[in-house]
Formats: sequence, C-alpha cells, structure tokens
Amino acid sequence: MGSLERSRKKVQLWKKAIVHFLLCFVMGFFTGFAPTGRSSIFSTRAIALNRSETSPQPVEAFHEAKPQQHANFNRSLSDETRVEEPKWSNSESERADIFEEEEEELAPRRLVIIVTPTSARDHVRGVKLRRLANTLKLVPPPLLWVVVEAHSESSEVSEILRKTGVMYRHLVFKENFTDIEVEMDHQRNVALNHIEHHRLSGIVHFAGLSNVYDLSFFEEIRAIEVFGTWPMAVLSANRKRVIIEGPVCDSSEVIGWHLRKMNNLTDTKSPVHISSFAFNSSILWDPERWGRLSAVQDSSQNSIKFVKKEVLEEETKLKGIPSGGCSKILLWNIRSPFPL
Repeated sequence: MGSLERSRKKVQLWKKAIVHFLLCFVMGFFTGFAPTGRSSIFSTRAIALNRSETSPQPVEAFHEAKPQQHANFNRSLSDETRVEEPKWSNSESERADIFEEEEEELAPRRLVIIVTPTSARDHVRGVKLRRLANTLKLVPPPLLWVVVEAHSESSEVSEILRKTGVMYRHLVFKENFTDIEVEMDHQRNVALNHIEHHRLSGIVHFAGLSNVYDLSFFEEIRAIEVFGTWPMAVLSANRKRVIIEGPVCDSSEVIGWHLRKMNNLTDTKSPVHISSFAFNSSILWDPERWGRLSAVQDSSQNSIKFVKKEVLEEETKLKGIPSGGCSKILLWNIRSPFPL
C-alpha cells in the first residue's frame, strides 16, 4: 500500500511540473511580442491624454508647437499654406493698385463717330472704302462709321458696308451738285444733322477715303473734351514732297497754324483741314454746356461751316493732339483728284 501511494504522488508532481513548464513557455512566447520597455507604453498614453485634455482644437495647437524634424506630409503642407496667408493680407497697397488697374480697364470708352462722304465719280471708291474699313475694324469699340452718298441704283456701298464687320449707318441724299467740294460739305451736313437728331454722343471726326491712320490716333481723340486738332501730312503722287497742315503747339496748347503759302495774305483757305480736327458731338445740341457764346447757328443749317468757325474761335478749348507739342504725325492724306 505504501508503495502505491508513493507512486501516485510522484505522478502528480510530474503533472504539476509539466503544467508549470507549459504555462511558463506560453507566457514567455507571447511576452516576446510585447514592448520591451514600460516607458514607451506610458509615454504613448501620456501623449494621448495631453492631446485630449489640453488641445481641443488641433489646428491651433499645431501652430503653437515647435516644428519637429520628422513631421508628416500633411503637416508640411499646412505649414506652407499658413506662411503665405499673412503676406497677402498685409499687402493692402498692392491690392489697391490692382483694383485701380481693373477699374481703368472696366471704365467705358467714349464713342468715336467717323463721318465719311463718298462720291460715285471716284472710280476707286470701293477699294478706298475697304481699306478704311480694315483700319476701323482694328479700333477698339465703341466706334460708329457714318457713310454718306448720293442716291443711286447701285448697291456697291451697301454691300461693302455689310461685309466690313464695323458698326455703321448708311445715309443717302437726293440733291444734285456740280461742284465736288460743295457736295462733300453737303454730305457732312447730312451726317451732322443725323447725329444731332439722334443725339449720338461721342467724338466726331471727318475721315476722308484718302486718309491713312496710325491706330493710336483713335485713342488720342477719345480724350477730347470740346475741340481737338492735330498736324496732318499731305502727300502728293505727282510732287515729291510732303506738306504739313494743322496746328503749331506748345505742349497741348495751340499757338498757331501751319501756312500753305509763305504769304498768308494770298492764302484765303482756312488753315484747318477738314480731317485735322474733331469735336464733342453734344456741342451740336447743347452749346451752353461748353460755355459757348455763339450758340445760334445760321438759318441754312450749315453745321460744318458752324463747326469750323467754332474751332478757330474757341482757342482756349482747343486741345493739341498728341500731347508734347503736336510733333508726332498720326494721320496722312494722299492727294487724289477727289478731295475725300
């Protein structure tokens, strides 16, 4: 009996030893996968507690903290964005300059009204119309081209104007003339009466079909308040010379006129060429606005004669173009048999 009890106790001891060994082995096995230092566990937990308790707004807390060497990609992007924002908010003067430039670009331009008389006796009228149309097409809007001709069965002028791409008005008249210059003045009067009747507010310029322009000319005349004038170069195909007609200026002030002849007593023509001046159209129906004394026109309604007279008399309101002494030629006139 005694030997049996001893053998049972030995078996139980072996069982306990095996169980303890297995438990130690399992715990040691899983302990190898756990962190080796206790400080890392507590430090991670401490960081989590600090973030939850002291920084309820992570964006603000991030900008107060010092940048770390191992910052992640999102944090570097937000750093760059936040650094550039104060530069824009503090440059108020630069933004003001930008706004002023935008306002200047959005400011409305004045209407330029180009009046062109034509004659069927000019055999190259169609060519000249197309050439002038190509120039006007390059001018920034708004621009209105008023073309005048005698009534006829031909539709040449109408067809040309429809294909130009320029805003235009085509006027006709029924009167007959033998003098080409008288006919041209009548056509200009027809255009001026149309402008006055419809209150077309803008800067009026008489452009002949023989004129050649620098494109900057049209921007210069937009600045005219009442009257404006400029020098014009007259070229003749038969004579190898160039004649300058128009004003003599001191800056923008007109102090005299170029004379066609050396002896001004024999020169009976007006020193102002029909294409060397422009004026504000409102002077036709609102003369008191400009302080003009001779407000009543003659009974014949000769508007072109009236305008020429005002240009010569109102020297104080006459502006020389371009500024700087009227020394730059922006308009050339090619002499032809027809004074257009």
